[in-house]
Amino acid sequence: MRGRNHLRRTAVFGSAGTLVTATLIAGALAAPTASAQSAHDRDDEAFGATVAAARAAKAGIDWQDCPADWGLEKPIQCGWVSVPVDYAKPNGKQIKIAVDRIGATGTPAERQGALLYNPGGPGGSGMRFPRRVTTKNKIWANAAKAYDFVGFDPRGVGHSAPISCVDPTEFVKGPKLDPVPDSEADKLAQRKLAAEYAKGCAEKSGDMLPYMTTRNTARDLDVIRAALGEKKLNFVGVSYGTYLGAVYGTLYPNHVRRMVVDSVVNPAKSNIWYQANLEQDIAFEGRLKDWMNWVAQNDATFHLGKTYDEVQQQWVTLRAAAKKEPLGGKVGPAELIGFFQSAPYYDSSWIPVAEAWSAYAAGDPQPLIDAAAADLTDTAGNISAENGNAVYTAVECADAPWPTSWKKWDRDNSRLHEQYPFMTWANAWMNLPCATWSAPRQRPTEVKTGKGLPPVLIVQSERDAATPYAGAVELHKRFKGSRLITEKNAGSHGVTGLVNSCINPKVETYLLTGKVDSQDVTCEPHATPQP
Repeated sequence: MRGRNHLRRTAVFGSAGTLVTATLIAGALAAPTASAQSAHDRDDEAFGATVAAARAAKAGIDWQDCPADWGLEKPIQCGWVSVPVDYAKPNGKQIKIAVDRIGATGTPAERQGALLYNPGGPGGSGMRFPRRVTTKNKIWANAAKAYDFVGFDPRGVGHSAPISCVDPTEFVKGPKLDPVPDSEADKLAQRKLAAEYAKGCAEKSGDMLPYMTTRNTARDLDVIRAALGEKKLNFVGVSYGTYLGAVYGTLYPNHVRRMVVDSVVNPAKSNIWYQANLEQDIAFEGRLKDWMNWVAQNDATFHLGKTYDEVQQQWVTLRAAAKKEPLGGKVGPAELIGFFQSAPYYDSSWIPVAEAWSAYAAGDPQPLIDAAAADLTDTAGNISAENGNAVYTAVECADAPWPTSWKKWDRDNSRLHEQYPFMTWANAWMNLPCATWSAPRQRPTEVKTGKGLPPVLIVQSERDAATPYAGAVELHKRFKGSRLITEKNAGSHGVTGLVNSCINPKVETYLLTGKVDSQDVTCEPHATPQP
């Protein structure tokens, strides 16, 4: 659901539409074998996690040069940490979690340990985090003096026992069905595709699905901490990574040293994950309007309309044209949504999306086609996109119960679509496999403050589309002693990666000293993109 340089939903909207012809499956939604964990099971898993961490602390990590095809330049090193598939059986089947690191750049006296990073998803890889040092990212330069930067592929992701649900080329191929249904027949077709996607996950990755939970990933994170020889965890989580951090902080409050959570998933049990996606639909509409207003303000550059209404009408016209005849035979409404939604996600996409759209309006559709269509020759990228979507689906389906009644999905999304049409149905179809998920699912973690939890730093923009602001407020309530930094009048997802002279020093000071402001802070927004 969430996060930059991570799982980008651009590649995955309407993904079920690639899966199957209409002949393959009936549309009936069977109830999944949902089961809440018993306290005894959780105790077994907690014990198993302790066993696994002790084993990892003894084994350490055998650091080597990274494989050439991983795209991680020296002096970044790579290694593996073994974790149980099922923490209730710590001596049972193991999988290897891929990790990488780059050493702290400062003096030995400056070094404070390892800083781990999760970029979101679920389904995103953190393996590029050490490249913030090799690419000389100025925002992180002082933190890099104090910390080894450590990335990892969470279970099921990338190099860490990757899971899959469909053939990657079929997954990305377009044009897909228009997410917005015109009829009950359209809805039935999408329901069939979603059910077939869930079936494909069970067939290709069924052994892993019961264990693809945020709690297990949090346990993996603690095993990695132990393997690194760290007594306590320093962690930065963005987007879904904030929920991973919240669950880790709940399970292991006295193992946390420093934790920054940026662009926060609302951790309330009632929000995980069905409600979270409905809330997202509303927030995306608001941020799309922000961007379209900006496009109108810059009509001298883009020539797409001088008012929001004019720009919005251009979108309606473009969408209708692509529905009637897919652009270049590849780009229909689903692909357009996948491309355009990056603008409400990230301010860094405001100019590129507007430029491609502007070229189309001026008579040159090729830039928009190139940007929005799948590249079937990008084998590695397509494998990564399919894997990311498989993990996204597996984690969200496994973490919590989902409605199995199609009437509820239909009612909720039909109602939302009336006011928030940009993302609602595309989001619904992406998540609908959870209605027919065959693997067990758990009850969400009750995120709360435990003994020993230090102050957690929360950073959030007011108008974030992917993780609405209320999530940061909710986590702030639940983690006593936490401090909230709000970037007002802003909405880009992933605040700590942006240049902001108010926010960057506060994050840096916290990582270097553990100190937070005496009260919550509101910061002015980062600079608006200038075409």
